[in-house]
Amino acid sequence: MCQKLVNRVAQSRQLMAVADPELLVLFEDWLDELENEVVSLAKKRGPLGPEDLAHQLGLSERGANFLMSKLSREGKIS
Repeated sequence: MCQKLVNRVAQSRQLMAVADPELLVLFEDWLDELENEVVSLAKKRGPLGPEDLAHQLGLSERGANFLMSKLSREGKIS
């Protein structure tokens, strides 16, 4: 829990350097929603490939890879 908070603060500081604070909040909310959707899809369907995930969420394959890697590191998907 503490590590997650520390990581979130560090990420917010990095994004604040390049983004308007109001946009930052919207981006973080959107990213949280995407992460929750990926976790939900993985629970329902099992492991997803980046191409399938990109198609399901309307993302680029690169974006899908980013989400999958992030969630895998956090132990939220396998």
